[in-house]
Amino acid sequence: MEMTGAEITIRCLQEEGVEYLFGYPGGAVLHIYDALFQQEKVKHILVRHEQAAVHAADGYARCSDKVGVALVTSGPGLTNAVTGIATAYMDSIPMVVISGQVPTYAIGEDAFQEVDSVGITRPCVKHNFLIKDVKDIASTIKKAFYLAKSGRPGPVLVDIPKDISAQKTSFVYPASVNIRSYQPPGRGDGQLIRQAAQLLLEAKRPMIYAGGGVVLSDSSAQLTDLVRLLGFPCTNTLMGLGGYPANDKQFVGMLGMHGTYEANMAMQHCDVLVAIGARFDDRVIGNVEHFAQIPRKIIHIDIDPSSIAKRVKVDVPIVGDLKLVLDELLTVLHASRQKPDVADMATWWKQIEEWRVIGGGLRYKNSSEIIKPQFVIETLHKLTGGDAFVTSDVGQHQMWAAQYYKFNHPRRWINSGGLGTMGFGLPAAMGVQLKHPDATVACVTGEGSIQMNIQELSTCRQYHLPIKVLSLNNRYLGMVRQWQEFFHGNRFSESYMDALPDFVKLAEAYGHIGMRIDHPSDVEPAMKEAFARKKDLVFMDFRTDPSENVFPMVPGGKGLSEVVLSEDL
Repeated sequence: MEMTGAEITIRCLQEEGVEYLFGYPGGAVLHIYDALFQQEKVKHILVRHEQAAVHAADGYARCSDKVGVALVTSGPGLTNAVTGIATAYMDSIPMVVISGQVPTYAIGEDAFQEVDSVGITRPCVKHNFLIKDVKDIASTIKKAFYLAKSGRPGPVLVDIPKDISAQKTSFVYPASVNIRSYQPPGRGDGQLIRQAAQLLLEAKRPMIYAGGGVVLSDSSAQLTDLVRLLGFPCTNTLMGLGGYPANDKQFVGMLGMHGTYEANMAMQHCDVLVAIGARFDDRVIGNVEHFAQIPRKIIHIDIDPSSIAKRVKVDVPIVGDLKLVLDELLTVLHASRQKPDVADMATWWKQIEEWRVIGGGLRYKNSSEIIKPQFVIETLHKLTGGDAFVTSDVGQHQMWAAQYYKFNHPRRWINSGGLGTMGFGLPAAMGVQLKHPDATVACVTGEGSIQMNIQELSTCRQYHLPIKVLSLNNRYLGMVRQWQEFFHGNRFSESYMDALPDFVKLAEAYGHIGMRIDHPSDVEPAMKEAFARKKDLVFMDFRTDPSENVFPMVPGGKGLSEVVLSEDL
């Protein structure tokens, strides 16, 4: 039986087990939307902006082991989606984005709503396809899902011209994919793994540094076993939070620009460092030359060979699937008669504890008069027992959420790390809530970020998504203001939000519950009331201290040991 290209597209999604498709219709994808209407297996979520469609698919993917899927039309539909695609690309999130395109005979003619989708997205996708024959749709979509999920994950674009979606052919969905030029790494090199094990066993000042790759590869259990077996300190990147339990005594906190003093100092002064699914980016190690001042042996484990030795010299490069590599590393360590030196480890932990005392932990001056943003996050953690899914936008509130909400499980912390995309939090929370309908989903945002995609409150209303929005409203673009205070002589150029809406009325206009919280004593009661409303989206507008800054902080261009702990604490 012959099917149209549009029907084949939807049938492919069914074959891949796609549960939700996030999208927005337009002329170039009307055949696909018509085919979508005539089936019930794939549920479509109508967003209010294409950027939100991709962010929602992104959030869905991050909180699960699934590929997120979005559908947008040609021209502005595709260009609106690019920010979401780039966000997913920077954080290695598996996603398939299907875009409509003008008819094949009009491509290159500057047709209405035509853009070069392949050219525009080439720098920010794992791969992209322009389908020119209806017979290629099924095999191309099969490849797209395979590419998105395998190896180092990432977004894949499939661009389908309108006439191709209308043409007919027989449907056969491939059982498997074999791309000769693409063979994702599997097991790591056994000799290098044994070499890494020996270095770890001989280390006097070891450090385990784990990133988002641990979460994406579902290797948290292996990481936890490794850390506890060796008795070493462990730190997570912003993207890796939850990859190792935050309440464990061997966890020294997040590292990097706003990481703990003890994590940064241990990272800087260790003699053997194992990097697992992390990439030594600028927000993690600061100034590369400063980081290289103290000699250390570095073991780097990653599925992407291009990430290894890209920014720092590596002594033991291990390319492979993290779960498989860690399994083999654990096997080697268990079989070894040698163990880490007890005296060396005691001396190292004593030094780390001294750094903990110097750093004083995460601390701030609480107030009975004005709401401190850190207090809001602490209250969120207390009332949810650390068991919520927390999405965030980007800025000071993101850092406070990362610092003060203790994540003990992977895939609970959903944020834009690499690209730093304002407007990510709410649509990402939609994807999370749809995947986990009975879970508590909290979106931590700011009054600047939330307005980037606030129209998605309409989507939340349509699909009855009971997200709890916590806006840390300090009336500034907070992180911009902080940098202007520190590095630009208090010249607050365009960082003050001078005409904010009444967020309570705005939430109510969308059909939700709005709360304004002005006093610290009202923070916990308001949050309790909000979480008691299991079926309602509640927008909590916390009026926080506009002068509060994020500490610790490694200034731009400085090294990890040049951290500023606070202003006057």
